Amino acid sequence: MKKGEKRKQELLKIAYRMFISRGYENTSVDDIIEEAGIAKGTYYYYFKSKEQTLEEVIGMMIEQEAETAGKIVSSALPVPQKIAGIVSSIRPSKEELPIEGALMRPENIIMHNKIRRKLTETVVPILSEVVEEGIREGFFSCDCIPERVRMLLTVSNETFDEENFTERDISVFIDMAEKLLGAKPGTMEFIRELIR
Repeated sequence: MKKGEKRKQELLKIAYRMFISRGYENTSVDDIIEEAGIAKGTYYYYFKSKEQTLEEVIGMMIEQEAETAGKIVSSALPVPQKIAGIVSSIRPSKEELPIEGALMRPENIIMHNKIRRKLTETVVPILSEVVEEGIREGFFSCDCIPERVRMLLTVSNETFDEENFTERDISVFIDMAEKLLGAKPGTMEFIRELIR
């Protein structure tokens, strides 16, 4: 890793820790600069704004989540547990909720949508690989796998992104997932615990 890239990664880690401990709204660029012990010009060399820093912090989080998900794919776990593990690995941890909360603010909706697209682009190939494994094992029966996975993620994001869903929403989503992937009724019931 080049020196400049290493410095940028260090700044992202500092921002990440501060966004978690203080909250995004309560962390200023000056706070990050002071914590990092750098000049303001150095900060702005790497980031145009605090919003760009947030976007890149979330990009770093997605990369870490994708790395964890990749390890799950290559594990010996059964297909349902792999899916559950991957879905769990891409959810923000409790510590990361202040960062997630910042994205839900109305002024950050464009960034939220951009990051959601990036997460979907990252996760679709990973989950598609597990669905292909499930097809080989007779767990699923479908074609057009990436498109089906993308649709499931899109519906999941729209339905469960906020806390205003019902048990019926969960039941319908499970039924839809089973039908979309060609799974037997009841085989995707593990999703219920992931959503709660």
